[in-house]
Amino acid sequence: MRGIAMDKEWQAEDDMRTLVRAEEIRKDTKRLKAAQAMAKKRADELKSLAPQVQPKK
Repeated sequence: MRGIAMDKEWQAEDDMRTLVRAEEIRKDTKRLKAAQAMAKKRADELKSLAPQVQPKK
């Protein structure tokens, strides 16, 4: 039981650090725009890898 509790505590601390970093990025316009551009680039890359589904007639 101790291991599970420690895992949950570690996860909560890691999530908290993620939220802090996200807020730092939101406040820094250059970082935010760069992150958004990277997200779009990655999404476009994934779209190009996905098979093109033809609509049924």
